[in-house]
Amino acid sequence: MKITIFESKSFCGEDITLDSLQDLGELHFYGKPDPAEVARLIGDSDAVLCSKVLMTSEIMAQCPKLKYIGLTATGYNNVDTVAAKKRGITVTNVPSYSTDAVSQLVLAFILQFATSLIRYDASTRRGDWKRSELFCYFPYPIAELRGKKLGIVGLGEIGRRVAGLAEAFGMEILYTSRSPKDVPYRFVDRETLFRESDFITLHCPLNGETRGLVGEKTLRLMKRTAYLINTSRGPVVDEAALAKALSEGQIAGFAGDVLEEEPMRKDCPLQGLDNCILTPHVAWAPYETRLRLKGEVEENLRAFLRGERRNDVTA
Repeated sequence: MKITIFESKSFCGEDITLDSLQDLGELHFYGKPDPAEVARLIGDSDAVLCSKVLMTSEIMAQCPKLKYIGLTATGYNNVDTVAAKKRGITVTNVPSYSTDAVSQLVLAFILQFATSLIRYDASTRRGDWKRSELFCYFPYPIAELRGKKLGIVGLGEIGRRVAGLAEAFGMEILYTSRSPKDVPYRFVDRETLFRESDFITLHCPLNGETRGLVGEKTLRLMKRTAYLINTSRGPVVDEAALAKALSEGQIAGFAGDVLEEEPMRKDCPLQGLDNCILTPHVAWAPYETRLRLKGEVEENLRAFLRGERRNDVTA
């Protein structure tokens, strides 16, 4: 069996290996390929493991031996699943592996906005505390989370975990989704959520309905003291509109782990804004999380070889 593996370093890093797959067949590793080279690199492979590589119907047509595409991620919008199903190609993903990791970064963002931790650390490093006349100083805002409203857009597994963590701080939870859930939180429409929330965190999939969901109109609904957090997908937020809102003080701040284009493009309008925190798509990347992901990717492939359906998105 020939297995082509793209972008392994994007989820294994330097501390996790795929040596355990060697008993399955001949492994061929490539980094991020030129789109025009994908079909050639796959060649006569029986299986492909990838994360962001576009797997189109055209590529599948050029790889007649291909029978399995294993996503090393949860999202599978980069794969033409309809074409895969027609060709008898199984496509699997890895759901739910990063719930704890993503949730903890969301809470880290919320706590940073509430405590101004980064700003106080920078101030202390500059020597401001040494020059202080008092035993303490607090020029940057600090707030208690108890009683603050957290608006969650999309109450899936991660959204629910964030809600539970926020509850521990005494926050009031609002949420909006396609339909009400059986949860002890207040279901509201989108406009109400953006209007009332002190913090808003996005946990919705990227699709035609959610692309650009946060734009000029929704940002105008938010309180000037409110904060926005995005750990879902970059294109859910209109970056140009967000940068304008941040620059003009229309909202208090933004924290994002994802952008419209990744890696960050050179002219990203969010870079350098004082009230904007950006991390390079690492919410899912703790060692324990990646080890879990690697194990799930391997088990998906082994299940396929046993003739079992596991996390099959074409089923």
